[in-house]
Amino acid sequence: MKIKRCAPVGKGERVRRRISLSLVIAALGACVGSGEPPAARVAAAVPRYPGPVTTPQKPREPAKPVANPPIAISDYNPRSTPSPALVSIIQSLGRNFNGKVGIAVRRVDADWTVAWNGTALFPQQSVSKLWVTMAMLDAVDRGKMSLSDPVTIHRQDLTLFNQPLAAMVDADGFTTTVADLMKRAMAQSDNTANDMLLRKVGGPEAVRGFLARRFVSNVRFGPGERILQSTTAGLSWNPSYAQGRNFYAARAALPMSVRQRALDAYLADPPDGAAPSSVVAALAKLKRGEMLSPASTSLLLDVMHSAKTGPQRIKGGVPPGWSYLHKTGTGQELAPRSTGFNDIGIMTAPDGTSYAVAVFIGSTTVPIPTRWELMQSVAKAVAANHDKR
Repeated sequence: MKIKRCAPVGKGERVRRRISLSLVIAALGACVGSGEPPAARVAAAVPRYPGPVTTPQKPREPAKPVANPPIAISDYNPRSTPSPALVSIIQSLGRNFNGKVGIAVRRVDADWTVAWNGTALFPQQSVSKLWVTMAMLDAVDRGKMSLSDPVTIHRQDLTLFNQPLAAMVDADGFTTTVADLMKRAMAQSDNTANDMLLRKVGGPEAVRGFLARRFVSNVRFGPGERILQSTTAGLSWNPSYAQGRNFYAARAALPMSVRQRALDAYLADPPDGAAPSSVVAALAKLKRGEMLSPASTSLLLDVMHSAKTGPQRIKGGVPPGWSYLHKTGTGQELAPRSTGFNDIGIMTAPDGTSYAVAVFIGSTTVPIPTRWELMQSVAKAVAANHDKR
């Protein structure tokens, strides 16, 4: 067996090794001389190199609470409970409106109503034409009268304010039918057409009797257009007021204090007052066919769908794909106050679900566009929070 020899070490290498050995011996001697264990002395003598530097971590602070955190909305059944979001929006709209306002929304196939000032009485103005037409159709259903019955209107039958029919009444009068008067009263809000229907059906007591038989509470019916409007203005009715602008001239001649007292008295206790929640309950019953016969219900809803008044009120906020049928009302003004700015109706979603909606602005000083915005916001809230379940 051959022994492999290492390569000879050069002179320079031998010198380097001797120096290194001398350093080790010296280090050991120092350890012994100090009385410390040799291993510890050697470890101390060997140079150390620093490792990676780490920055100490600050302790984590607890999470701060979020300002105005969203409120958790629990699940709900829309057939028994309204959307919490709809409730919140309706309350906010009513609370933030500058004026006295009543709002109510009722799902037709459910048993709930969302409202703001829902039980307060608000002036109806021409909204009350709905009850006249219902009472007339109920009389038709009971065989007491017919839609084809002729009616002749003479100049002494005219009322005031909005009455397009007046232009058709000459010295011999104007003859039409009950059905035509109904369409003019509901679609055009013609005051003379409505007053003629009211007389035909039996007067204010007949309308009140109909509402009582249908268990419609907190809905008053006033004395008719002539007396209602003249009293609200501070006047006593005079047949001459139906001609031209005689009513406006007589009203303008009154002292302002008289007009203000009369208007304040009307608003404080309106003879045609209605509670928004009661109105939407009656509309829901109408839609369900609980107020009139199926034929009369269908006819009335069709006429309400053709209404020309108030396109920028609730109707202006109804989204595409939805339908809306309604009746508006508008009261007198005494600057800077406007009164009885109303719209009631039935919104129907593309899936067939319907909501009865009512907005009554009893008194306000805000401009008309602001009133439109309120009404349209109600319609948008209903559509946005619709749930078919």
